[in-house]
Amino acid sequence: MSDRELHCDTCGGVQPFEAPPCADGHDADCPELVCTGCGAAVLIATFAFRAPRLDRRDGRPAPHRRAA
Repeated sequence: MSDRELHCDTCGGVQPFEAPPCADGHDADCPELVCTGCGAAVLIATFAFRAPRLDRRDGRPAPHRRAA
């Protein structure tokens, strides 16, 4: 189990969170965490966004083009 300190909305302050045993095989990298103070669960999710392409002449985003 890994430990992290995060803000818990239920406890109203910073609390240690730990990853419970993960059935999905994530081990210590599991995105599900549980507050050790009250048991509230949180999900840590990351999103990857592609940067907009810039028009090299004026620095503005290039117009959106749909694939045919």
